[in-house]
Amino acid sequence: MAVYVGMLRLGRLCAGSSGVLGARAALSRSWQEARLQGVRFLREVDRMVSTPIGGLSYVQGCTKKHLNSKTVGQCLETTAQRVPEREALVVLHEDVRLTFAQLKEEVDKAASGLLSIGLCKGDRLGMWGPNSYAWVLMQLATAQAGIILVSVNPAYQAMELEYVLKKVGCKALVFPKQFKTQQYYNVLKQICPEVENAQPGALKSQRLPDLTTVISVDAPLPGTLLLDEVVAAGSTRQHLDQLQYNQQFLSCHDPINIQFTSGTTGSPKGATLSHYNIVNNSNILGERLKLHEKTPEQLRMILPNPLYHCLGSVAGTMMCLMYGATLILASPIFNGKKALEAISRERGTFLYGTPTMFVDILNQPDFSSYDISTMCGGVIAGSPAPPELIRAIINKINMKDLVAYGTTENSPVTFAHFPEDTVEQKAESVGRIMPHTEARIMNMEAGTLAKLNTPGELCIRGYCVMLGYWGEPQKTEEAVDQDKWYWTGDVATMNEQGFCKIVGRSKDMIIRGGENIYPAELEDFFHTHPKVQEVQVVGVKDDRMGEEICACIRLKDGEETTVEEIKAFCKGKISHFKIPKYIVFVTNYPLTISGKIQKFKLREQMERHLNL
Repeated sequence: MAVYVGMLRLGRLCAGSSGVLGARAALSRSWQEARLQGVRFLREVDRMVSTPIGGLSYVQGCTKKHLNSKTVGQCLETTAQRVPEREALVVLHEDVRLTFAQLKEEVDKAASGLLSIGLCKGDRLGMWGPNSYAWVLMQLATAQAGIILVSVNPAYQAMELEYVLKKVGCKALVFPKQFKTQQYYNVLKQICPEVENAQPGALKSQRLPDLTTVISVDAPLPGTLLLDEVVAAGSTRQHLDQLQYNQQFLSCHDPINIQFTSGTTGSPKGATLSHYNIVNNSNILGERLKLHEKTPEQLRMILPNPLYHCLGSVAGTMMCLMYGATLILASPIFNGKKALEAISRERGTFLYGTPTMFVDILNQPDFSSYDISTMCGGVIAGSPAPPELIRAIINKINMKDLVAYGTTENSPVTFAHFPEDTVEQKAESVGRIMPHTEARIMNMEAGTLAKLNTPGELCIRGYCVMLGYWGEPQKTEEAVDQDKWYWTGDVATMNEQGFCKIVGRSKDMIIRGGENIYPAELEDFFHTHPKVQEVQVVGVKDDRMGEEICACIRLKDGEETTVEEIKAFCKGKISHFKIPKYIVFVTNYPLTISGKIQKFKLREQMERHLNL
């Protein structure tokens, strides 16, 4: 309970802290000058669009509509009453199809079952496994019961699993017996050998002292409860009544989900989100997509992204729940062919993915044989997407509706395009600010707001900012200053219309002999080469220059080229100091399970490869 109360205090981020907060507070005052002048709003079609004023990179989203104060459970109930017979969830690899009425009934029983086995409001339950019906069920059931869902990376091995379970004090863990070569029960036994001889629900572990309950999704295993048994226990009238009684004590501001950051820059941190965070983010994202104007046939969402990631669980599950859309899980883990099959077979209209996933989908050998005529939009997010890729997605998949930007710590989406934005605007930016959200770009050297079209660190403020990193007040204070601005670590620019462009990560920026070089700019340039499929640019150490540029290039199938030819392509098109010293041809990149490229690992690989 002390951890839980401490977390809430952490979420409120009281003023008065010193160190990095003090420095950032000093930097933050200049944004007020722009705000005092007011924000000019332009009416376009039926919406309000805010633009920066005074030549400075600050913008505030429209606040015309009120934020939603319902819990996740209340939102599910509202949708189940409004469209009870509409298809809610389709899990193709498990042959599962549920209407909203059926899903609500199963979620109630599962939530009731979790309470019946001794879990309480505020307890943490880890969901560890690939995309499945059980994942969606646990996401919604924990929220319904007031239990905090911990999204555990399904690829985690013993040491990583121990780290996250200890970090947040998980009381329960849910997983399948096995997926491909990942044997979940055996991995758990490495850090918790006591499970084999434990009474189900009464585990006592030396290394994981908080863990008492282990739930198996699909097979009876020693020391575990079966998920079906838990749901069955929750089906009794007594337990369902207890669930209903507990509902009155839930608040939309309660923490409801701990999302571990992907670890692209180091150890994962547990970003803690509330009902208020994810209900409103999914609702606002759906509004920008104009889901409220769509027919049921136009609301069929194909989700190949992992549910453990914020894009999957919020923009996927939650947005579908808010708008009565059908969530279609194409496969347990990403598979480009299965995604195309799902679009064709299920008449999919929206497709989610990271840039890497879309590259793989577009490059399926039999891409042209699939019927994708029903497609009208989607979400591409997770990492910066090169303009050439955006144009290809729009032209080949008819995905005209959305490109989005966000971070786990912001629930996640803070910038997105309007459907009416031009192809060029979508290709060259991540869109415009979302409602009830503020953004500014800070010139870190000068300690002031950056001028328009000038790179600086992007900061976000609003309802979407996380409660904090679970159990890590210092790291929270480093990320969220005393004025409640979240410092994203992304380097961005903003233009006169309020369109934001991500230039790169502040930590990824290469400083070569005093020149600042942004990898994203070079990556966009290399994507214009006809033989280049994908490219990642990293800085590698150099005794003389501090850092040198290394371009890691993946060529299109069947293509060949040389280092000399690539360097010749650069000459006269980009500044001489931006031409990479090293060109390395690769076949793949180190990825997180959610499809993000781990640049710190790529950098290490290149330094070893180049003997630096």
